[in-house]
Amino acid sequence: MKKHNHSSLVEFVLLGFPEGGPVTGWLFVLLLVAYLFTVCGNMLIFLVIRLDVALHTPMYHFISILSFLELWYTATIIPKMLANLLSEKKTISFAGCLLQTYFFHSLGASECCLLTAMAYDRYLAICRPLHYPAIMTPTLCVKIAAGCWTCGFLCPISEVILVSQLLFCGYNEIEHIFCDFPPLLTLACKGTTTNVLVDFTINAFIILITFLFIIVSYGRIIWTILKMKTTAGRKKAFSTCGSHLIVILIFFGSIIFMYVRLKKSYSLTIDRTLAVIYSVLTPLVNPIIYSLRNKELIKSIKRIIFQKGKRVSATHH
Repeated sequence: MKKHNHSSLVEFVLLGFPEGGPVTGWLFVLLLVAYLFTVCGNMLIFLVIRLDVALHTPMYHFISILSFLELWYTATIIPKMLANLLSEKKTISFAGCLLQTYFFHSLGASECCLLTAMAYDRYLAICRPLHYPAIMTPTLCVKIAAGCWTCGFLCPISEVILVSQLLFCGYNEIEHIFCDFPPLLTLACKGTTTNVLVDFTINAFIILITFLFIIVSYGRIIWTILKMKTTAGRKKAFSTCGSHLIVILIFFGSIIFMYVRLKKSYSLTIDRTLAVIYSVLTPLVNPIIYSLRNKELIKSIKRIIFQKGKRVSATHH
């Protein structure tokens, strides 16, 4: 273990997953497969929604943005995690660590806002169907999406500035799988009270308010579904909402436990497990839950692939 003071600290060592030997190889394979599926799934969904005019509706507009966001969200950390599993030198520069932390949190905050927008869209579509076309206009969709990105990218700025001013005179080894605020604060010499309070305030504001809004929206949706007269309609709506709620509960449950706390860290095992859930597992299941279970989207994927196949065969003839 190396000691550094703030002036000489130019890099951190990411200890990553504690396991060694054959386990590391299996971890690499599992993580790589999960990442490739996440990238391919989200890329396919984004392109299909953009190419098919029939899917140019508010719901699919938000789903395509979520897919686009997930591509960048996972790209900020998983490639580095994969590289570290293969490399003996698991270093990251001081600036690189702060940038990774900033983009990971800004994209995470954008996702919280976007999931809230998607819950609001479903609430309007199911609970106020007659007013839906007049309220959820293309202009409003663009404004909501822009608001989600702006809010997300503004939120972590103060946290990153405060971390950049800390004194790191202890060890430079980060006991985590990527750069993040909690493990960075455990390395600081002193004076992290302000950081912990600011982190708690910002995270509580972003995470808890968006989560509460989503739960209220789905509560109203479920209440409306229960009043439906047709059993088929109830089953279809419950199937969609139920799967959405499972993903939301997993994602928000893990980030609430990780970030809405007045402690620097819990156990390292818990922190690593939670990090895998919200940084790898949730982006992996999002394409399945939000899109690949959707019959209309599946039809569009088949139609686009079939049409392209026909064009290719036509050019050969």
